[in-house]
Amino acid sequence: MNTQSNVRLNEDNLHHLPSGISVPNYDRKKVKAGIVHVGVGGFHRSHEAYYTDAYMNQTGDLNWGICGVGLRDADRKMKSILEQQNYLYTLIVKHPDGTIENQVIGCMTDFLMGCDEPNSVIQKMADADTKIVSLTITEGGYNFNPATNEFDFDNPDVIHDLANPFAPRLVFGFLTAALKLRMERGLPPFTVQSCDNIQHNGDVARKMLLAYSRKVDFELAKWIEQEVPFPNAMVDRITPVTTPADINYLASEMGVSDEWPVTCEPFHQWIIEDKFSVGRPQWQKVGAQFVADVTPYENMKIRLLNAGHSVLGILGSIHGFETIDESIQDPIFRQFLQLFMDNEVTPILPPVSGIDLDEYKQTLLIRFANPNIKDHLTRICSESASKLATFLIPTINDNLRQEGDIQCAALVLAAWCYYSDKQTDRHGKEITIIDVMSQQLHVAAAKYAVNPASFLEMTSIFGDLNKNQGFMDVYKKHLKAIYTDPNVKKHMQSIINSTALAVS
Repeated sequence: MNTQSNVRLNEDNLHHLPSGISVPNYDRKKVKAGIVHVGVGGFHRSHEAYYTDAYMNQTGDLNWGICGVGLRDADRKMKSILEQQNYLYTLIVKHPDGTIENQVIGCMTDFLMGCDEPNSVIQKMADADTKIVSLTITEGGYNFNPATNEFDFDNPDVIHDLANPFAPRLVFGFLTAALKLRMERGLPPFTVQSCDNIQHNGDVARKMLLAYSRKVDFELAKWIEQEVPFPNAMVDRITPVTTPADINYLASEMGVSDEWPVTCEPFHQWIIEDKFSVGRPQWQKVGAQFVADVTPYENMKIRLLNAGHSVLGILGSIHGFETIDESIQDPIFRQFLQLFMDNEVTPILPPVSGIDLDEYKQTLLIRFANPNIKDHLTRICSESASKLATFLIPTINDNLRQEGDIQCAALVLAAWCYYSDKQTDRHGKEITIIDVMSQQLHVAAAKYAVNPASFLEMTSIFGDLNKNQGFMDVYKKHLKAIYTDPNVKKHMQSIINSTALAVS
């Protein structure tokens, strides 16, 4: 790879890139930031930013540029690289047949660091030009207890923010301070738009912000409650972590130096409640769908796609797989996921207008099997404490109420206990676990020998599952089987066989 001859991605070189890379057709100098986005990761850059860039390309409406915001030290690298590239980056879309599309996204205008200059972020959000503040802060960023669904005021960062309202650390402190300024200035509020994989994400953002703001200023909280819209949305596009191979591909195959491109699948979906305070981009012109109630779409996606990812991720990690496509290409893993979706999820899903569930599930299998999207199980399993509380536990509870099937889900939770306890695959190879609750999970799981229910006694994740005798009987059976023999494929096959026998 001859990096000296590569074209560095920046504004000066934008129109000197190779023909195999599409670039924005609008004048970036005229773009005005109408959106402030907190949490500029790969998914935001492949999803909301992608839609916004496409909208600008199609319509020439340049009032919806995106100002990125990072709240953590970990965001410094992203800020630095994007700043050097004039906030340009390449989106590498990888199709299952090997076709690759390369597109430069140009809608980002700036990147602010809240941990360095909190007032700059607050003032940007409070600016009259800002119409939307959007979020991809992960499930954990909403600071709620999964068992109670209430705001966690014991979080040390929350305690700090309440004492330092204009130098906050968490997003709710920034939103509260900015909305207070807008109220005092007589400006209409911005829309708070969650783009996270949380069911009723807008409702959750609203509930958490109101809980926090009531502690700061009760009158402000009343204004927020009455005036600020929080549209729910369902978001979907598989976006694995960028790897050195992605950077090298652009350099060696395209002759472009981009230090942090994004890779993703071709599929993308965004279904949004049409509730905005001071306007929005007409994203429907580029594929987004605006609806009155997003709930059925959320249920479908979270309980099939996101839970399906966790099923493959935890079981696949113990088996020794590294990526989602590797897992789904194994016939037993594929059959097990199909069984989980058909027997445990589909029966408790409400109807989804315009969606054929059987077709949707087959689409998921095809997407998961895309050999060119190397979505690592480490990423899939990251923050499983938050994910499974949202993606899987509600399905188990619904099935328990309806006397539905729980075998597959119970095996996944038993496998998660083993995974958290041993922190190795079945061959003894160490598993990288990324979870803010990893230590608590490990301690609880390690008590298995003296108390098989110990893992499920973490009520902040599992609620009252440990009190349901029917579920505990199934869970303990699977737990004993996995600890006796961590060959998860054998246990998955057993469930597949027993289900087929019951049907016949």
